Amino acid sequence: MTAAKITYFLLSDKRKIHLPQVGSMMKIIYNKIIPFGSEFTAINLFGIIFAKGHCDKVTVNHEKIHTAQMKELCYVLFYLLYVIEWTAKLVIYGNHMKAYRRISFEMEAYAHQNDREYLKERKHFAFLRYIWKR
Repeated sequence: MTAAKITYFLLSDKRKIHLPQVGSMMKIIYNKIIPFGSEFTAINLFGIIFAKGHCDKVTVNHEKIHTAQMKELCYVLFYLLYVIEWTAKLVIYGNHMKAYRRISFEMEAYAHQNDREYLKERKHFAFLRYIWKR
C-alpha cells in the first residue's frame, strides 16, 4: 500500500515539502494572514487548509472531516449553512467562541478528529446528529 502525500506550500518561499500521510491528500498553505484573528491556527477553504502554524495529524483529520461535509453539500451550501448556524447560535449563547464550538459541523469534526479511521465509516450527513446537541 502506498502512502499519499501532503503537500506543504510555504508562501514566504516557493519550496514544496512532501511528507508521507496515510489517507487522501490534503493541500496545506502556510501563511501569516489566514485564518484571521489569533484564536485559530488553521481553516479549510474549499478543501485547502490555510495554516498559520504547524498542522498536526489531528488538525489535518479535523479538516478532512470538514472537506467531507463540504462535498456532501456542494461546498457553497456548506458555507451558507455554517454562517446561518453560527449566527443563530451566537444569538442563543451570546459568545462567538461558544457559538463556533456548537456548530454541528464543528461538533462532528471535534468529536472525531482523533479517529483517523472515522472517514472510512462515516455516514453521509453525519453532522445532522449534532444540530440540536448543546
